[in-house]
Amino acid sequence: MTTTSSAPGKVYLFGEHAVVYGEPAVPCAIERRARVTVTERDDDRLRVDASDLSIEGFTVEYGGSTDERPAVDVPPSLLEAATGYVDSAVAQARAAADRPDAGFDVEIESEIPLGAGLGSSAAVAVAGIDAATRELGVDLDAREVADRAYRVEHEVQDGEASRADTFCSAMGGAVRVEGDDCSTLDAPDLPFVVGYDGTGHDTGELVAGVRALREEYGFAADTVAAIGDLVREGERALEAGDVEELGRLMNFNHGLLSALDVSARTLENMVWAARDGGALGAKLTGAGGGGSIVALDDGDGVETALSLTPECAETFRAELATAGVRAE
Repeated sequence: MTTTSSAPGKVYLFGEHAVVYGEPAVPCAIERRARVTVTERDDDRLRVDASDLSIEGFTVEYGGSTDERPAVDVPPSLLEAATGYVDSAVAQARAAADRPDAGFDVEIESEIPLGAGLGSSAAVAVAGIDAATRELGVDLDAREVADRAYRVEHEVQDGEASRADTFCSAMGGAVRVEGDDCSTLDAPDLPFVVGYDGTGHDTGELVAGVRALREEYGFAADTVAAIGDLVREGERALEAGDVEELGRLMNFNHGLLSALDVSARTLENMVWAARDGGALGAKLTGAGGGGSIVALDDGDGVETALSLTPECAETFRAELATAGVRAE
């Protein structure tokens, strides 16, 4: 038997980085998905085919213990991208099914660039857990998949993860996350435009950098708290359907993230190009350090402006993904 699940990526309206410290965040799922196909083996080994992860693909096979690392001649960061989240997701599926020795062939396909701030790792973890548990005859509801996927990110990111990305990917739509309190939100189909600079980043390193600033400077801690206050204001604008106010608050949020030193020249140039192109608001999305920006624009001005920006490798309109994790 073979089982496939998919899960969407995400953009942040508000709140990345601050959500790690218990402040609220509002991510929105977008209709770009990761698909994970799982086939149970008759031994306890894992075979991971990462032929389509917006990276140079390869296939590895290794022993049944997820503590083992495959011996292949690739850079460590590439290896981690292809196997780290899968290892932990498989461990979660084995635990959920009480099948500690289950082996799998795992194939990963993704429309979400790795390390781009669009939730690739969360989507792979969510889809991987859902597919592997269903392959073993266990159906988990979306909230349990989200909880187990959060444990994956928490482990792989050395305890620095929040529940935001995995909950958003599992549930779909717009969500609110504040600590362990996760809920879905009613939201219009906001006119998202995404710009991507073609680079990736190390989320853990960027989160650790904000933590160091926050511990060293009181005003950095105040900046994190100010992002939380901004998110609460943004929730009211979202509830009222006030897209212009959402845009103003996105601009404000970007400035606070820049103050926390998680922006980059490529992101700044894309943000300003989007604003010059008529965006109601534009900000980086995700951990920063490179990757993606998200803008609000119901015309074609932002897409045109970004397509003419040298730092922008790809731009696309992103529809809200109303469905989270699902069987394919």
